[in-house]
Amino acid sequence: MSSQAVEDYNDIIARQPDLLAASREHLVRRFEEVRFVFGGRILSPYLRPHFVTLDEWQGIKRACETVWGAIEKVGRKAPQDALMLEQIGLTEGERELLAMSPGYENVSVSSRLDSFLTSERYSFVELNGECPAGIAYADVAAEIFLELPLMREFQKSHRVTPMYCRTHMLAALLKIYQEVRGTAEKPNIGIVDYKGLPTQREFELFKEFFESRGYATTIADPREVELREGKLVHGEFPIDLVYRRVLTTELLEKIDECQAFVQAYQSGAAVFVNSFRSKYVHKKMLFGVLTDERHQHYFSAAEREAIRLHIPWTRRVADVKTTSKGQAVELLTYIREHRHQLVLKPNDDYGGHGIVIGWEADARQWDAAIQQALAGDYLAQERVNTSKELFPWISEGGVQMVEQLLDIDPLLFFGEVQGAFTRLSSSSLANVTSGAGMVPTMLVE
Repeated sequence: MSSQAVEDYNDIIARQPDLLAASREHLVRRFEEVRFVFGGRILSPYLRPHFVTLDEWQGIKRACETVWGAIEKVGRKAPQDALMLEQIGLTEGERELLAMSPGYENVSVSSRLDSFLTSERYSFVELNGECPAGIAYADVAAEIFLELPLMREFQKSHRVTPMYCRTHMLAALLKIYQEVRGTAEKPNIGIVDYKGLPTQREFELFKEFFESRGYATTIADPREVELREGKLVHGEFPIDLVYRRVLTTELLEKIDECQAFVQAYQSGAAVFVNSFRSKYVHKKMLFGVLTDERHQHYFSAAEREAIRLHIPWTRRVADVKTTSKGQAVELLTYIREHRHQLVLKPNDDYGGHGIVIGWEADARQWDAAIQQALAGDYLAQERVNTSKELFPWISEGGVQMVEQLLDIDPLLFFGEVQGAFTRLSSSSLANVTSGAGMVPTMLVE
């Protein structure tokens, strides 16, 4: 079990405190060298990766890839299924973008399933099917973690395997480009998102990686690209392939300033990955669709079982009748009476914004949250089991052992799991934007 590996690692810390001090010094120095930051803070102030055993990893892969089969069906069926489309909750602007063809069929080329693994159950809480972040961060962190004196000592008695995914991201981009363009010529890559975001350093890490593999790359703001003679350009740099990191909702907020970017997508002047059609499965109401009995005929027996085991019951907050565990319920009454088993979350936001955790709220706060949810586009979602582990955490005064919540995030490319990273938090929200940290996920034997 991975818990045994954790005990063995912590035993090394107890027996060889000199390795702990050396590891702290090494990690801080190396992170400063590579500017491993998110929003101005060290992204991974820990001295141990998250270990999973081969058996645990095979279970994670099996669950993710089976559920992905159902997710992809939602993405393909939604445009023709009026009920499903209404449930997903697309805005008018999103519908206009989704009506444009990207030139390929894949709903989401690169995605991330955020999940919690316990000894009793493995549960997903949401899918980032549009612009999943963290891939380059996790790779660089893994390279540095393997250098730690503590890790080198640990590897004398344990086989540790990192899971690098930048290579898979590049391969996925190139596969789509070659499919659309019908050529194996090397494209120029544009990593596109707004300036000044906390993820800027990850874009730089990707640029360095792509260029090390021979692919000229620029980091561009969607407001600063142009169409010239049918080509998308950033200054004098022609972009053939867009690695899209700008979220659709944020693009629409400034759509008038991004017309060349949108026109390049619509005209096929550049190949975009992911396409805007990933929005069909990116909305959090995806889990409401998956757990709605009215859609079960779309899924195979294996997919239905995976949904039952791994997807939490989810419904849009509204004054309606629905079902829970096969029983008819008045939804608002059910939400009020089951505060300790539910969370409320916006259908389309990130960074933990707007989430209300029922078991951490009192009845008055919960009623206020329900009223707020009714006024917007919110979901009620069943509570899932979470797990915690002790991690050596770097503080100003040295290193402390702290208990952290673990949110493991498998990374999928074309629906196949190729790696993962893990977010750690002392609160119930394991989200980097809201203050959590991250560590690479590694296989251990």
